[in-house]
Amino acid sequence: MALFNRKRTADTADTAPAATAVLDADPGLAALTGDYTIDPAHSTIGFTVRHAMVTNVRGAFGVYEGTLHLDGTEPARSTASLDVTIASIDTGIADRDGHLRSADFFDAESFPLMTFRSTAAERVGGNRYRITGDLTLRDVTKPLTIDLEFHGSATDVYGAERVGFEGSAEILRSDWGLTWNAALETGGVMVSDKVKLTFDISAVKAGPEA
Repeated sequence: MALFNRKRTADTADTAPAATAVLDADPGLAALTGDYTIDPAHSTIGFTVRHAMVTNVRGAFGVYEGTLHLDGTEPARSTASLDVTIASIDTGIADRDGHLRSADFFDAESFPLMTFRSTAAERVGGNRYRITGDLTLRDVTKPLTIDLEFHGSATDVYGAERVGFEGSAEILRSDWGLTWNAALETGGVMVSDKVKLTFDISAVKAGPEA
């Protein structure tokens, strides 16, 4: 099922640019419209960064909360909001996590949250989508674009309506003031500037108000 679905009319198919495409009316998609809460127990917000030029280090944030508003009729009105607790960073090595929390990197004491607020959403093709927004980290706000794949919707065994997305984005950490590094004797640096962010999201639809 595509969350965003567009088509061109027959008389404009050869001349109209994609931006003028109109939305299909799909009752199945319209049924997904609503507000959702990200379920941290079944979601992962992680990252991958190159270490010493030879391998990748992976980590994740264990504490976060987020909401989605999906609009199946007018997908461009869909929104996302995410607040991540920096101190919850976990790479599996306590000493490394402590260094990442320090002022050399995230400075979690001074800047406890990383936030994302969407500003636009669009369909790329098939079940692939793109959401753009503002990522704030260490009190620096810059645009971030996340490519997503919609995995569909389901009702779980407890009766909760869920949707699933998986996505990623690449950033330069220096753009947000994370510039610590160390030169290697063999050339290169200890930590790459490029970081891959990953999102594996399960979100639960809010029930009707009482």
